Amino acid sequence: MAYLWLTLCDPDPQTNGQFIYSGGLIRAVAKAGVELTVLGLSRPPDCTHRRREGNIDWQLAADRPSNRWARTASLFPAFSQRTCVPDMRAALAVHLGTGRWDAVVLDSINVGWALPHVLRYRRRHPRTKIVYLAQNDETAAAHAVAKAQKGWRRAVRIADVAKTRWLERRLLQTADLVTADSPEDCQALAALSPGRPVVFVPPGYGGASVPARTIDSRLPRRAIVVGSFDWPAKRLSLDAFLSTAAPLFAANGVGLQIVGRTESSHVAALRKRFPSVEVVGTVPDVRPYMAGARIALVPDVLGGFKLKSLDYIFNRLPIFGMEGAVPGTPLADGRGIRLFKSHAALARGVVEMIDDTASLDEQQQMAYALSTDCFDWNVIGHGLVRQIQAASIGRTGIAETNEDYFVAKSARSCRSGRREPATVRGD
Repeated sequence: MAYLWLTLCDPDPQTNGQFIYSGGLIRAVAKAGVELTVLGLSRPPDCTHRRREGNIDWQLAADRPSNRWARTASLFPAFSQRTCVPDMRAALAVHLGTGRWDAVVLDSINVGWALPHVLRYRRRHPRTKIVYLAQNDETAAAHAVAKAQKGWRRAVRIADVAKTRWLERRLLQTADLVTADSPEDCQALAALSPGRPVVFVPPGYGGASVPARTIDSRLPRRAIVVGSFDWPAKRLSLDAFLSTAAPLFAANGVGLQIVGRTESSHVAALRKRFPSVEVVGTVPDVRPYMAGARIALVPDVLGGFKLKSLDYIFNRLPIFGMEGAVPGTPLADGRGIRLFKSHAALARGVVEMIDDTASLDEQQQMAYALSTDCFDWNVIGHGLVRQIQAASIGRTGIAETNEDYFVAKSARSCRSGRREPATVRGD
């Protein structure tokens, strides 16, 4: 079996949830016996390089910016334009022109611009399957970001919402197999393409696992938020939570640490707005920080699987989060996790429970026991390959209706588009 796999960029180093998920799936599918050719942007962004890793042929394109102003005229949303660079378009053309692929995998909407070219290839090779790996309910996420903007920025974002909706529906209605990384996203995306199920493909966990830990009064009265905060939607959730939680925690002697990758300007802004919060920023190893906290927090208001929830579980931290923020795990409110309806309720819950160390310890023990056998990358990789093999070919959708027009117009959009900043969905 041979798959052509398009992804945002080189997932190494795996500094956020998107890179962990994509890199984990790529390697898990390769271990299942598939020959993979992976196209994406390089990191660092200014060079093109190629490397071989077992049966994975990584071909990574330089992230070269083009016309700054043409992005608003493009068919594609900003985050999809980012990967539509000359080197990646050329590599795709070569592989679609000469390769014989059992499947072409579009790993997130970031590479959605390639869909019309893949459809044209499938016209010549009707046995090739098209796979879309959704990593979010993208329209909902884009709308949440747009609502938080003001003035002309909001108008630009709203236009991007429309483009996102258009592209997401075409991906859903055209792919032979669609997957998502949380049950809730599966339901939301399936509703946009009635009668076509979306398959749940969870992430695996390959990080550190703490065999035993006790939460007791010797630990500081501290909660922690771990994650990557490059994506605007993540920042909005964090800022909204801190506005409520920071004064309440300070008044009750509860410490709060924010640990994870974000821009230095964002770190400085948070420190200025919330002086009682310890905003640590990027660190080489988050484990010592998790080991020094009693409670881990998930304040995100958007769905989608949170990779940091697995770090919390396997490092034995009791999780307090927003309802719907931690889908796809075997945990349920009161059974290995505590969930709340609002940021205010979440903050009050932490203050009320921070000294009940016996309950916190019982919670983390249960979460670990429930999750131990659920996140094996090898099992997930074999399962995804089986789903691809079983998928039916020929799910006719809107994107195929005027294919030649779609291909020509999208190609012009790509050639004139510009690169967006390196914004990814971090966990």
